[in-house]
Amino acid sequence: MYYQWILFDADETLFEFNSYLGLKAMLKGYGIDFTTQDYQAFQAVNQPLWVAYQNKQITAEDLQRTRFTHLSAQTGKDALALNQALMAEMALVSKPLTGVMEMLNALQGKLKMGIITNGFKALQQKRLDNTHTAGFFELVVISEEVGVAKPDNAIFQYAFDRLGDVDKSKVLMVGDTLASDILGGNQFGFDTCWFNPHQKPNDTTIRPTYEIQTMAQLVEIASGHF
Repeated sequence: MYYQWILFDADETLFEFNSYLGLKAMLKGYGIDFTTQDYQAFQAVNQPLWVAYQNKQITAEDLQRTRFTHLSAQTGKDALALNQALMAEMALVSKPLTGVMEMLNALQGKLKMGIITNGFKALQQKRLDNTHTAGFFELVVISEEVGVAKPDNAIFQYAFDRLGDVDKSKVLMVGDTLASDILGGNQFGFDTCWFNPHQKPNDTTIRPTYEIQTMAQLVEIASGHF
């Protein structure tokens, strides 16, 4: 194997993350028919909050509270409690993406694998257990626990300190988001792999070491045959 470690982003890299389905299922319990229009309104608030979180302008708790302000008023439930309820639903509806299980099985035992996610701790272990993927990963780093999010160097340093005796050149960061996964990995000195299954154009100055459309290609990269 060319690499000793592969560090993965979680959402939309390893696991599908259909938050509309999660919200709809969660709010059904409160008698709310959550529509696609409602979801668009939620995302209009939610997406800028994630950018602010990654830019260290707000905390993880700020994000959780603010994005549920409207639904908290509508349901009469605390915003953080609603966020926890959503994470429980997401752990159930979030499944491995196409090719992920095959890739994990192909690489297991040949190198070490970990996760660096900007998600919330309430979701991660439950999802790993529900998808029967926990045994593949020797390290799971969650921004909420570290206190900073990708692309901040500090979360990559936190992960690197836990990898053991390994050179940065032998670590590959894989993710679907240029502005967090790839930029952060590049800045820290890791090789990076942009998972781009829909072949979106890269109109930024961020340049990954590799770009792939399938997880089978990642197995080739890890083997030095890409």
